[in-house]
Amino acid sequence: MPNEAATIVVVEDDPNISELICMYLRRDGHRVVAATDGEAGLAAVEREKPSLVILDVGLPGNVDGFEVCRKIRAGSSVAVVMLTARDEEIDRVLGFELGADDYVTKPFSPRELAARVRAIIRRSARPAVASRPVAVFGRVTVDTGRREVLLDGDPVALATREFDLLAYLAANKGLALSRRQLLDGVWGPDWYGDDRTVDVHIGQLRKKLGPDLALSTVWGVGYRLD
Repeated sequence: MPNEAATIVVVEDDPNISELICMYLRRDGHRVVAATDGEAGLAAVEREKPSLVILDVGLPGNVDGFEVCRKIRAGSSVAVVMLTARDEEIDRVLGFELGADDYVTKPFSPRELAARVRAIIRRSARPAVASRPVAVFGRVTVDTGRREVLLDGDPVALATREFDLLAYLAANKGLALSRRQLLDGVWGPDWYGDDRTVDVHIGQLRKKLGPDLALSTVWGVGYRLD
């Protein structure tokens, strides 16, 4: 069993797709719990405390995938990979704004999905540095050891990838980083998404931490944290 084996909740109403995803994940040594609708998915996340959730957008009933993601993010920073049959940019943006870590459009390769899962879990499993470095940017404090961000001393809830992005910018403070550099450094070189992902997450950081976070857009390059 690989070192990155984890508990994963799969929320997908199509039994064929769900079975295929579960088979590939179990092949990698993961413990997989399947749910067929939003309410069952939320209950499974609460019960199992998984390392990652694979979440279909088009779930039956009154609770679709976006609402499930919103409710998960209200109380957890667990990694979320969203699945959708739609390839509209607005759907991807909404998913990322709600705190999704990755977004996969159907039809997809189950091998590619399993590879993305491995990459996300591998990054999440990186041990915190012993010195627990703390960086202060005006009213914002970034504690990478505790994976905690404070605004005026009060904790701010960030999605997993939002925190990782802020921590990477903090570790490279004062440097103008391209979107490609940020994708490679935060999502990893094996991530399949596009540059728009970085812009959405930057927007979320600015919304949650306010103008006191000196996070600048460097036109024609990317972003810089001063």
